[in-house]
Amino acid sequence: MILIRAKIPYFCAKIYFLEQGVVIKSTGSRYRVLYNADQIIECTLKGKLRVKELRTTNPVAVGDNVLIEISKRNYSGVITEVLERRNYILRKASNLSKQSQIIAANIDQAFLMATIILPETPVEFIDRFLITAEAYRIPAKLIFNKTDLYDGEEFARMEYLISMYNRIGYECIKLSLTNRSGVEYLSTAMKDKTSLISGNSGVGKTTLLNVLDPSLNLKTEEISEYHKQGKHITTFPEMHRLPFGGFAIDTPGIRGFGIVDMDKEEIYHFFPEIFRISKECRFYNCLHLDEPGCAVRNGLETGVIDLLRYRSYLSLINDNNDKYR
Repeated sequence: MILIRAKIPYFCAKIYFLEQGVVIKSTGSRYRVLYNADQIIECTLKGKLRVKELRTTNPVAVGDNVLIEISKRNYSGVITEVLERRNYILRKASNLSKQSQIIAANIDQAFLMATIILPETPVEFIDRFLITAEAYRIPAKLIFNKTDLYDGEEFARMEYLISMYNRIGYECIKLSLTNRSGVEYLSTAMKDKTSLISGNSGVGKTTLLNVLDPSLNLKTEEISEYHKQGKHITTFPEMHRLPFGGFAIDTPGIRGFGIVDMDKEEIYHFFPEIFRISKECRFYNCLHLDEPGCAVRNGLETGVIDLLRYRSYLSLINDNNDKYR
């Protein structure tokens, strides 16, 4: 008896293989994915991929762990699935047809870079970033950059802010990329972790990455002499491998940081110092505005709660200032 094996038509054979990787760059329509430790491939999305019904401008974000199909013919990739996120941080999107924009996912810590001048980082902006990190349980730290440029008054303002945030429980790092002070400490803090670096345009995020890894040679530009604000150089979020271990996610400079999915009754939960003292309020549903027996208002008068932080809290309650949305 003679057995005859049927030939499998060429078009029936698999022409792709599956891999798991991490998204290291997102342009909104195309994605760069790292897999097998050191291989990088450009990918698109498969169909109308959606993640956990989040109404976002970007269903896939930098830091996402994904499954990809890689074509054997032209070595192109397609993202077929986004794996469960450990965490993510998002902000209100500028596109009014969507609810939010995911900045990054699966991060170990978030650094907000701030400057006292050139440009000035508003306290309201800092606080909106911090309470968003609190809401998504992401450890946050503050980097005060350009310390070599400050005169006596500006240095005193920086020290005041550092003292205020230290009392609350946030670590603050003084940094000068001109004389490299603070760089070694920051490198140790970022070692073997995935760190998000965020902030206004012109505060020095991309310059910091060039200092941490000179081989990156990322493009930077001086701030506007007329507006005294940074110019947008980083246009899309991108994750970079650090030479001492770990990854850093560089983000485009943002003018404002809008809060998403946060009822006004719960906003004070994400101000650690306000939340701690709120347990002494007379009413359990106190909004800390003008209610009788409010421990927070009393703490404001005695200096336990800083006026700058309370103003940020009121700004979120009212949410009438589009500048910070």
